[in-house]
Amino acid sequence: MINEELCGKVMKISKERSTVELVTTKDMTVDEHNLIHGGFIFSVADHAAMVAINQPNVVLGAANVKFLHPVKAGDRIIADARVVKVDGKKKVVTVDVMRGTEKVFSGEFTCFVPDKHVLE
Repeated sequence: MINEELCGKVMKISKERSTVELVTTKDMTVDEHNLIHGGFIFSVADHAAMVAINQPNVVLGAANVKFLHPVKAGDRIIADARVVKVDGKKKVVTVDVMRGTEKVFSGEFTCFVPDKHVLE
């Protein structure tokens, strides 16, 4: 199971959509200003993309992302993911990460749904 404290907690799953919440912590910071490392923002977005696909085997193939605003320790961010294109086993998911009404991150994730686990 994924660590929800690091990658976010699933709040909602519906057909080809998901919402994932992450409350950032001091342990995620990179400096004395309490700036959150971008990897945690990416992680909650990636997690939301995988949940929106909602299949047992999903892998990320590519991502085109934009970090729009900094995030600080203690911020509550919400990732909203939507599957926007399906081409066989390939699925494209858009994800917006919000802090309140402010978009802090947006991305397009190209994912694949293999028949079996990638490590098998």
